[in-house]
Amino acid sequence: MTNPKPGEVYWVDLGLKGKLRPLLVVSREEAAAERALCICVPLTTQIRGGDYEVPLPRVRWLPGNDEGVANVQGLTAVENHRLERRAGRYEPVVTRTVRGKIAWLLELD
Repeated sequence: MTNPKPGEVYWVDLGLKGKLRPLLVVSREEAAAERALCICVPLTTQIRGGDYEVPLPRVRWLPGNDEGVANVQGLTAVENHRLERRAGRYEPVVTRTVRGKIAWLLELD
């Protein structure tokens, strides 16, 4: 079974137009979790320039040369078995930045 780690990006079928979408894992790593769920945010190249987007560095393991963002407004829980395949992993600073924006979104700061 997949044990996703923070900062990893997986391809997931969200049921939208039948295609896989990249999701960034932002939940903590928990080997003994009560449920096989992880919290993720979708990645997109459709940049709107809003407060709910976190710019992402370009990485060679995601297709295309377009700039992308993490859309924290799309925060979602995904069952681990739905994680199709791992695309890669962002540096910890990227995950911390996205988590900070999630804290702002939920008024936790």
